[in-house]
Amino acid sequence: MNIIPAIDIIDGKCVRLTQGDYAQKKIYNENPLEVAKEFEAAGITHLHLVDLDGAKAQHIINHHVLELIASETRLKIDFGGGIKSNEDIRKAFDCGANQITAGSIAVKNKELVIEWIKIYGAEKIILGADVKNGKIAVNGWKEESQEELISFLENYISNGIEYVICTDISKDGLLQGAATELYKNVLHKFPSLKLIASGGVSSLSDLSELRVAGLYGAIVGKAFYEGRIKLNELKS
Repeated sequence: MNIIPAIDIIDGKCVRLTQGDYAQKKIYNENPLEVAKEFEAAGITHLHLVDLDGAKAQHIINHHVLELIASETRLKIDFGGGIKSNEDIRKAFDCGANQITAGSIAVKNKELVIEWIKIYGAEKIILGADVKNGKIAVNGWKEESQEELISFLENYISNGIEYVICTDISKDGLLQGAATELYKNVLHKFPSLKLIASGGVSSLSDLSELRVAGLYGAIVGKAFYEGRIKLNELKS
């Protein structure tokens, strides 16, 4: 299982939110590149980079942070937040993203995302499935759609999606454990899916549970920044 640390960006700074609430913002480092280099130095190979300003503005804002980290490290970066148009996705890849995460746009404009899968390839596009009360949430988790998780995944898998980051918003930032049962249910339905857990990871035992459940990867955020999981324990 890949352990994937997260860097969330607001105003060019490394922050964490609680349950996607911008009012519950905590700044952990003014310099995201410094954090990324710490990950790389510890042997980490993957990074989940999220443009929270972009998610709110509905177009990429912090592409300069992506470009800086991509040019100054060898981390394999998946980038999300504000990717809503052909211009946004081109900008993300031009700035060094290895993969992009399609979140809200995957609910609001399925035809466009399916087109991206065809143009860029399934290995370049990660579907972001952010779940609130069993339904997909959009626009930085501020809105709940009427899309049910399983039917949402079913549609995209039939159109070639292989990678999915699934976040249970009720778990995010609370350090109370991951939504392991939710992920087990998804993998039971779609056993070949490369499913990446996000939200709630608070300890090595949480990671162990996810590994046993068959997750392809797990994103670690606040647990690292709050010292619950040490950097040298984050290696894949």
